Amino acid sequence: MTFRIGFDVGGTFTDFVLQTSSGELHTGKRLTTYPDPSVACLEGLDELIGRVGVIWSDLGQAVHGTTLGSNIVIERKGKNVALLTTKGFRDVLVIGREKRYQVYDLQIEPPAPLISRRLIREVPERILYDGTVLLPLDEGETRRVVRALAAQGITTIAVSLLHSYVNPAHEMRVAEIIHEEAPEIAVTPSHEVSPTFREYERTSTTVINAYVMTAVREYLRHLQDATARRGSRARLFVMPSSGGIATAEAMQRYPVRMIESGPAAGALMAAVYGELTGHRDLIAFDMGGTTAKLALIEKGKPFTASTFELHKVGFAAGSGIPMNIQAIDLVEIGAGGGSIARATMGVIAVGPQSAGSMPGPACYTRGGCEPTVTDADLILGYLNPDFFAGGSIRLDVQAARRAIEDSVARPLGLPLAEAAWGIHQIVNTNMELATRVVSIERGRDPRDLAFIAFGGAGPVHGCRLAQALGIPRVILPAAAGVTAAIGLLAAEVKFDVGRTYVRKLEDVDLAYLNRIFAAMEAQAVEVIRESAVRGEITLQRWADVRYLGQGFELNVPVALGTLGAGDLVRLRQSFDEAYAARYGYANPKEPIEVVNWKLTALGAGPKVSLPKSDPKGPGNALKASRQAYFPERGGYIDCPVYDRYRLGPGTELTGPAVIEERESTTVLPPGCVARVDDYATLLVKVQPFS
Repeated sequence: MTFRIGFDVGGTFTDFVLQTSSGELHTGKRLTTYPDPSVACLEGLDELIGRVGVIWSDLGQAVHGTTLGSNIVIERKGKNVALLTTKGFRDVLVIGREKRYQVYDLQIEPPAPLISRRLIREVPERILYDGTVLLPLDEGETRRVVRALAAQGITTIAVSLLHSYVNPAHEMRVAEIIHEEAPEIAVTPSHEVSPTFREYERTSTTVINAYVMTAVREYLRHLQDATARRGSRARLFVMPSSGGIATAEAMQRYPVRMIESGPAAGALMAAVYGELTGHRDLIAFDMGGTTAKLALIEKGKPFTASTFELHKVGFAAGSGIPMNIQAIDLVEIGAGGGSIARATMGVIAVGPQSAGSMPGPACYTRGGCEPTVTDADLILGYLNPDFFAGGSIRLDVQAARRAIEDSVARPLGLPLAEAAWGIHQIVNTNMELATRVVSIERGRDPRDLAFIAFGGAGPVHGCRLAQALGIPRVILPAAAGVTAAIGLLAAEVKFDVGRTYVRKLEDVDLAYLNRIFAAMEAQAVEVIRESAVRGEITLQRWADVRYLGQGFELNVPVALGTLGAGDLVRLRQSFDEAYAARYGYANPKEPIEVVNWKLTALGAGPKVSLPKSDPKGPGNALKASRQAYFPERGGYIDCPVYDRYRLGPGTELTGPAVIEERESTTVLPPGCVARVDDYATLLVKVQPFS
């Protein structure tokens, strides 16, 4: 017997799913441990494997999702990292794009570089935009700089030289010199991490890769060693930000690719549920303990982007730290169950600060004393204090009351219930704005989409959020609290590569372009084969195209095989269609140019098989009733509480109602009607606000 496991580390909870060879799914949930999240991972895996009755030596595959990399960057915890760049370009990270992300805000500050200026060193060399060498590399000066950095205790060096994306010869030689002078120092050359143009973004991507490399490498190796000591012979895989999975060894070389690892898994699984329920266009809403993540799913695929900004300010483009990585286009905000509420200037504010898992919400009784969204939901009667996380955490109602009264109700002169409802409404409003970013700003009317809510807190808030947006259909999957962990098992092995080759479409050298694609294919296939994929590898090609003179591009598909003139004609047609879909018009007579050529390799792996529900007979699922707050019914009312595991296919429930399961709780407001499908998914018809 073999089994597979997926485990996803979040800011508050670490989620686990185990699938046996027969397809049965078993889940678990544990508070994330700090400063070492691997402690919760290993303890949770030990507990789940023991509960199911399997042994580590029968493990066939382990897939991990983590926000470790993004946390290191956001919290500025990287150490002993330096940057080598071309002489005269020391301040690329400081200058950035010289754009103000809020034109009229005089107080804004651009994101500070991850590496201080004293650790950014220059080497004499210069390669031109076409790859010709203007100034040869000064190897003597390079050796002196490397020795000086080694003497300072530097452990990782990022190398980003001008125009190395078209001619990496100098970067390759610098890497060789570093290995000769200081073999203990890890090297991250930009031509391996981000061989594309735009100096600021390419350098930023390379620096982030170097910045998180040491911590990610130590973390993943520790997990590999710990599972091996337990008897596992399975390889550890990690989900990159683009979805799919890659080996832990590949992610140790390219850790920048796993910056948004865990959230990507949730978006992938949302697409799976969309296919199962017949809704291929939807908004994925993942609300956990620390953040809420939203993504647009179109035609069964998550919306993706070729650049990604970490830690943006108010969703503003240019306010975050940019990376040239293929990533599922997520909007992430500080709105989760642990988001802290407070009275500010006479109103309620919620987040982005979070109580996390330590000290946690006040009701966890782990030292937290500030009110959070979870405390408010408990006071409103939505959460069962004796069955939170399947009963593994007992919630203290009185502690939640004290926290909300002291920090919100009393300062604002509000009754406790109104203060708790205000917290609930404010966090919903924050998430409503984020939902509009991934729908309306992408040219999609949310009222034409379905809405899938998951994560530990997602089903508590999902129907209210859909009401506010006028979305008529909500999908609430079973085991919603661990949906992202299930998504880890649904992913294919995947690797993305890209190259910059800027040419007007009619000036593209097809022979040179075919050589570029052949080199990219060899690199991507090698990584996929490292993952022990023995079956067929699927390739996809893309190009970043723009009108001549524009500053940014659209991503369009490129044909496979040896490219000819007819393929370029079809590329032009695809661009015109994509431009018209995005902006409402296109000009087929306007000249276009291609700047980046990209390739994705996919290796099919074992698929997650969602088990169908085992009906135990509708009508016996009512487990209790309790007072819950619904303002449209006048406040607290006696609300029925249902056991989700006893809801058979075809069962219909009308709100107001609360539906409990181990991983999450669903709140059906008045006017909402839920039907249970064959996979125990709740399909909800939502009555919008009048």
